[in-house]
Order: sequence, then C-alpha cells, then structure tokens
Amino acid sequence: MLDWLRRRGKKEEKIVFGSSAATNELEQLCGDDKETYEALQHVMFLDPRKIGTSMKEAAENAKKFEKDRNLGRARIWYDIAGGLAIYEGDAKKVVEFFREAEKISGVKYPILKSTEKAIAKAQEYYKKHLKASQMSAPTLSA
Repeated sequence: MLDWLRRRGKKEEKIVFGSSAATNELEQLCGDDKETYEALQHVMFLDPRKIGTSMKEAAENAKKFEKDRNLGRARIWYDIAGGLAIYEGDAKKVVEFFREAEKISGVKYPILKSTEKAIAKAQEYYKKHLKASQMSAPTLSA
C-alpha cells in the first residue's frame, strides 16, 4: 500500500512540477533571484485564464471547506485563490490566502517572505507571455 502511495506521489510531482519551457522562462526572468523563483514556482499559475473559477469563488470554497473541517480541500482552494490573487496583483489577498493555507496545513509558503517582489516578477511574466488584450488583471506600479 505504501509503495502505491509513493509511486502516486512521484507521478503527481512529475506532472505538477515537471520542467517546461514556461517554468524555464520564469526561472530566466527571476535570474539570480532564487528566493523569488522559489516563492513563485509552486503557487503561480502560468496561465490563470484557464482556471475555471474566480478568486472570490475560490476563497468562498476555501472558507466553506475549512468550516466543514475538510482542511485538505480548504488548503487547495486557498492555494487557488492565492494563485489568482498573484495574477490580479493583489498583494493583500496573496498574503491573506497563503497565510490561511499555511495555518491549516503547516506548509511554509516562501511567497510570504517577499510578496511584493514576487508579484512584480509574476506580472512581468504575464505581460510577456499572455497577450495584453487578454490580461484582465491590473499590474503593479513601480
């Protein structure tokens, strides 16, 4: 049984965190700033337009599952809401959602260390890789 779980976890890891041209582009964009890259690599959506829910809906789902004591699902929904907040450039919401996810899961989120800097890099990525006419999110001003 444990072997099955280990194999399953490895497969998921390959799918979720596998190397792709887009993640390599993010790494190049961050350059020598490994802290910012690490802050974004597991929480940033490379194309958030493909997420079938809004940030508000994701946050509502997270709160509902947290209230129902389904902490695993609550964490997933907080992660989704946080990823969408990155896309929207909303630092306050990024901190709010990832703090909640951290609180209920015990997993540390590096994005909480340098939120503004990470969001700025994410916005650069979105400007470069998503067509400007299709981006609905505001960008951070420097």
